[in-house]
Amino acid sequence: MELKYFRLIKTITEEGSLANSSERLFLTQSALSHQLRDLEERLGFKVFHRTRNKWELTDEGNELYGLANKLFQSIEESFSNIENIKEGSRGSIKMSAECQSFFHGIPGFIQKMGILYPEIDIDLVLGATHQTISQVLSNEIDIAIVTTKPASEELVSIKVHEDEIFAVMHAENPLYVVENLEASHFADVHLFINSFPLDGVSVYEHFLKPNRINPAKISAIPFTEITLSMIEANMGIMCAPKWQLKSFDLSEDIAFKRISKNGLKRDHYLVVRKSNRNKKYIHDFISCFTEDFLNI
Repeated sequence: MELKYFRLIKTITEEGSLANSSERLFLTQSALSHQLRDLEERLGFKVFHRTRNKWELTDEGNELYGLANKLFQSIEESFSNIENIKEGSRGSIKMSAECQSFFHGIPGFIQKMGILYPEIDIDLVLGATHQTISQVLSNEIDIAIVTTKPASEELVSIKVHEDEIFAVMHAENPLYVVENLEASHFADVHLFINSFPLDGVSVYEHFLKPNRINPAKISAIPFTEITLSMIEANMGIMCAPKWQLKSFDLSEDIAFKRISKNGLKRDHYLVVRKSNRNKKYIHDFISCFTEDFLNI
């Protein structure tokens, strides 16, 4: 039974006549009369008892009128819910990353989000990369990408990626002949990092520091292009995941060496306040981010 017939029954019942129903439904009385006749023929029973000035529902018609009320109430509630969902889909997200490696991939992701979710405004917060957790807790940013899962009960952590860090060096570097680099091999190297402090540098925090090794020299260079140029000149090494350098035209003389026998692996987490986790626009962001970066 088509929706228009339920609307017809409901309107005639509430308006009391075809004339009033005609105005409400923007159809002629003749058209409404034709619809009602067609409906009753299909049903095989009368919906209304009609006299010259009075329209009354039959017992069967009364059942249909009750069903029509339930149907239109359900439709109204559903559209109201959809509107609430749409409102919850809009929002602004400030995000940052503890590891600057991710800044190479985030702009492309933001561009993709702009197409899929134009109602979500994403602001990439650069700088202070080693204070991301405190920034989330203080509401300065909404989402952080970190490599160490925070212990705070106010936060939710979602694992989005696992990668492996390699030592990137020139083929003429003395360490090139070593199959797997151990911590002691770093004692005599010039290590290039993105920025200080050292405790925010994965190779130092998770490999050198536990083994009480400090490189002979450390230089902080925020631009990967410059770092790679210095490596091509065999002036030192950097430690990075391979995906971080996919967009660069690497010289054939640059090599990746594994760090330790089992490799130096790390996890990446999206961190968000618990109070924000179930907001729809936050949920949509996390779902898209997880799908995107699991395929790095």
